[in-house]
Amino acid sequence: MSTLLNALTADQEQMKAWRHHMHQHPEVAFEEHNTARYIADLLRGWGYEVTENIGKTGLVARMSCGDGKKSIGLRADTDALAVQEMIEGGHKSTIPGKSHTCGHDGHSAMLLGAAHYLAHTRAFNGTVNLIFQPAEEIMGGAVAMIKDGLFERFPMDAVFGMHNMPTLERGKLYFTAGPVMAAVDNWEIVLTGKGSHGSMPEKSIDPVVAGASLVMALQTIVSRNVGAKDSAVVTVGAFLAGDAGNVIPQTATLRLSIRSSAPETRKLVLDKVRAITAAQAASFGVGHEIVEGPPGAVLVNDPVQTAECADVARALLGDDQVVMPGPTFMGSEDFAYYAQHKPGSYCFIGNGDTPMVHHPMYDFDDRNLPVGAAYWVALVQHYLK
Repeated sequence: MSTLLNALTADQEQMKAWRHHMHQHPEVAFEEHNTARYIADLLRGWGYEVTENIGKTGLVARMSCGDGKKSIGLRADTDALAVQEMIEGGHKSTIPGKSHTCGHDGHSAMLLGAAHYLAHTRAFNGTVNLIFQPAEEIMGGAVAMIKDGLFERFPMDAVFGMHNMPTLERGKLYFTAGPVMAAVDNWEIVLTGKGSHGSMPEKSIDPVVAGASLVMALQTIVSRNVGAKDSAVVTVGAFLAGDAGNVIPQTATLRLSIRSSAPETRKLVLDKVRAITAAQAASFGVGHEIVEGPPGAVLVNDPVQTAECADVARALLGDDQVVMPGPTFMGSEDFAYYAQHKPGSYCFIGNGDTPMVHHPMYDFDDRNLPVGAAYWVALVQHYLK
């Protein structure tokens, strides 16, 4: 075990205490006021210059050492999910219906562990920017921080991120150059017909029947338009219509999660959603409106930065603890928007054989805390020699 990893392992209980505090007090997107205050107070106590309220509830902690001109950004996410967790233990969420079932508490604790070590050793030459970002779960926090001048107010040459991943071997780091996570577009389709009594469907224009047909028609987009070498998903996750069995409603609403792994595939899929919706609506005689969410983005890792990150991880952990290339995922990450502005890389740390993120039985593995923190420190020391 490297000297650096030994040092961070000695701080594991402290990092565990930070994580458990955040886990017990989860806050969902753009409501992370207490979480941000908790993190900011720790960082200020270690000597960081902390700026709060960036992108509503985000913050950046900045520290410079020596005369180096280079600057690095490290990002962790802070928001929880609206999920009732089912874990047992002293750190269980105290807020009903909210929980850190994606591990953002662990991400923040790993970055805090690195921040604590860097502040006390000052063994780097340049500037570190620690980004604690809100609202990753709704793909809104990165955009909000960028719009609030993140890269203008805190210049950085490159930016890096990390996420835990169940099913990947615990404690190993996984790196992939190029596209690594999919773009997500969250759309809503509202079909408007003509309501009627359930016994007289001939007097109606039934949006439920139109919506049911549309759900099935949308499934042909990927199966009959996207090549086998590409990846895309069109999921209708919600179908909202009516309140009673004897009433044909006026409207039906479909909520879609559309994912794609390449910009050209994204355009194809979105165009097909628009065309099929219009054609299906016309064939059933219902009106339609598509409410498009914020544009999605594929997370693309810079090849040069990714190779360097993997080398840093190998030097820290050993070759057998680093996998490159690692897997790619159809899940989405708003770190993608940072990667559109700055070179960088986003890696995964294996959480082992645990329930998947977003599952009510998921919990971040505390044994990963020193590994992730040591990687952040090693990356800073490498980048800011």
